[in-house]
This record gives sequence, C-alpha cells and structure tokens, in this order.
Amino acid sequence: MFEQWRRRRAIKRIDPGDGSPLKRFRWWQLLGRSLFHLDLEDQGRRPVRYTVDVRQWKTDDNGYVKVHLFRDGRQHAVARAPAVFPVEGGAIEVAVSQFGLKRCHLVTDDGTEHQLVPDPRSAEGRRARFERRRPGLSRLVGAVSTVALLVGVALLLQQIAVPVLRIPPIAERIGPVDPLVALPLWLNIALGAAAAAASTERALRLRYHWLLDAAGN
Repeated sequence: MFEQWRRRRAIKRIDPGDGSPLKRFRWWQLLGRSLFHLDLEDQGRRPVRYTVDVRQWKTDDNGYVKVHLFRDGRQHAVARAPAVFPVEGGAIEVAVSQFGLKRCHLVTDDGTEHQLVPDPRSAEGRRARFERRRPGLSRLVGAVSTVALLVGVALLLQQIAVPVLRIPPIAERIGPVDPLVALPLWLNIALGAAAAAASTERALRLRYHWLLDAAGN
C-alpha cells in the first residue's frame, strides 16, 4: 500500500514537457549527466524510444534534481527525483543519490524490472562497456569499491560511538573509552576520498545500499 501511495504521489509531480529536442551528450558532461534509453512499442505497434536525461549538478530552486523524459527525441515530461513516468506497459522509475543514479528501471505492469540502457557516450555507458570487455577486472574494481565503503562505514560508526560512550553517565558505568583505531588526518582524508570514489563507481553501475553508500555521502 505504501508503494502504491509513493508511486501515485510521484506521478502527481509530473509536469508536461515543452517539446524541446534532446541535446547531444558531450564528453565534459561525464560526471554530471546521466542518459538512459528504452525502446518500446506504442498501442499501434510502432517503435518508440524513451530517453531519461538527468543532470545531477543542476537543481531547481528547492534543491531537487530534475528528471527529464524524452519521447522520440522530444521532451515529453519533467519531474523531480525520485520520479515515476507511466509508459506503455508499465512505468519508468528514476532515483538519484549524491553520486549519480540509484535506479533507472522500467517496472512493467506485472512487476518485472528492467534497467534502461545507458547511452554509450555517458559515464554509465563506458562503465558498462568496460564490464562487457573485461568482466574479471570489472568484478575486481567492484570488490575494491565495496571494501573501501566497508572501511568507511567502520570508521563512521567509530566516530559516532566514541562521543556517545564518553557522555558522563555512560562513561561512569563503562570507564574511559578510546577509539579502536586512531588515524592521522591525512589518512582520514584519503579514506574519505576513497569512499566517495567507491560510491561514484557503484553509482555508474546503479548499485546503491543505504548503509554502504552512506559512508561515501
């Protein structure tokens, strides 16, 4: 029931598009623009292409990221993320994080999910091509990203726990508490940068975990 309410609320936020043409992806947009495509058939069995265009660094006056849906190269609808766009046979769902997209999927009427295809010129498209060409190395990169985020989560939990355990009523019961791992400032900065890079890499594969990627955030 909550999922249905969330979808209805997202659909109400949709504004009609202005019919403007889809702009070509440029190389300098690699880290700030996501572009995904979906090929369907309309009720007349004619092919139709939907394109999801998200500019992560471009927000509205309230700080929300806008999701633009194009139909056959023309702007069809606009909504703030997370967005749900009804299409033939289902709906396109788009959600963002601070490092890219969490999801960009077609959810069919029977509940089946299909990820949209990233534009080959986008960062997501390049990452997908790397995975196809070098699957072993791609899995290694993914594993390194996960480890970097696990380390970030451990350090984050320590930073939260130590001040709490030093509150006088708690400290009187358990005694003095020191951090399990004391890192120099430069290493803390390096690990933070590694966590951010790991979250970015996972976002290129539309991977997101509420705890792991919170370390990158």
